[in-house]
Amino acid sequence: MSRWEPNSRERLGEAALSLFSERGYAATTVEDIAARAGVTERTFFRHFGDKREVLFAGTEALLEIVTAAITNSDDVAVPFDDVARALDDVAAFIGSRRTRAEGRVRRGLLLQNPELLERELIKLATMVTTMAACLTTRGTSQATAILAAEAGMGVFKAGFDRWLDADTDDTLPDHVRAAFAELGRWSQPAPRLRR
Repeated sequence: MSRWEPNSRERLGEAALSLFSERGYAATTVEDIAARAGVTERTFFRHFGDKREVLFAGTEALLEIVTAAITNSDDVAVPFDDVARALDDVAAFIGSRRTRAEGRVRRGLLLQNPELLERELIKLATMVTTMAACLTTRGTSQATAILAAEAGMGVFKAGFDRWLDADTDDTLPDHVRAAFAELGRWSQPAPRLRR
């Protein structure tokens, strides 16, 4: 095995998802993943702390994306609109790096492994906390910031699941935007019926 082979991080990620899908998460070892990727275990540990980290790589980048989007938003933006734009950027980032098939495998692994699902929920909660903190820094009340961030994350998750379940060519950002648009239609006051 060559020590300097290119794209080892990407190959490790692909190998891990493939093995997790074939054998299950618990039955797959770091040694298995490294061997499938054609690298050493030492190379694996240069990129990931453990096999669980393969599924959560990029979390820091997501936090940077939401922070930048909200922090750089114009001063008159509605907090929920800031969150929607930030999560649109997150959808574009994830959609450019993960296929729908990979997302489906990852979702299945999370649902089958409580420790992975717990880690996913912590990641999502951290994103909500980060978005809310950015909003409060810009002058939004804490209660409004938390509500906007929590509601936005709920809409994002719905759009993400729809993307995974779809049999269309629509992208992840398409599904997330559609979910936000749907919520926008619900938030309009319903016309009152005359009596």
